[in-house]
Amino acid sequence: MLHALKELFESLLAPPGSQSPQEREHALQLATAVLLTEVMRVDGNSDAAQQAAIMAALRERFALPDDALAQLVQQARQAAQTANDYYHFTSSMNEQFTQAQKIEVVEAMWRVAYADAHLDANEISLIGKIANLLYVTQGEYIGAKMRAKEAAQSGSSPGA
Repeated sequence: MLHALKELFESLLAPPGSQSPQEREHALQLATAVLLTEVMRVDGNSDAAQQAAIMAALRERFALPDDALAQLVQQARQAAQTANDYYHFTSSMNEQFTQAQKIEVVEAMWRVAYADAHLDANEISLIGKIANLLYVTQGEYIGAKMRAKEAAQSGSSPGA
């Protein structure tokens, strides 16, 4: 178990040129999953609706089969528990994601926050920090929040 976590962190910290395309993709998947998981964890309340929102966001973004999604979320939970900051997750996104993709991550984080019908101050703070680390502008941040809030109020799922 510890060996697997060590490999995951090494893959996140490795220079982009030294990773295979599959390793880079997995590192981005893991980074995204960690950030979404952190939104659920930050208020101390793991809710089934938030877990479903995480799975939906990851399924939409990465088109992974259910068993691979479950494994990714498990790895993300483990990585989140041992991480001391978010920089190594967001730096890989900044190098490889377009601005639109980074905004999608922020919107997915808002969807997770809104999924339990209770927006916590810690969730708001965390999403703001991550948005800053991803160089998402204030306008893009607010737009992502409003789209997620609207989706939560209408009960629609991502991509619907």
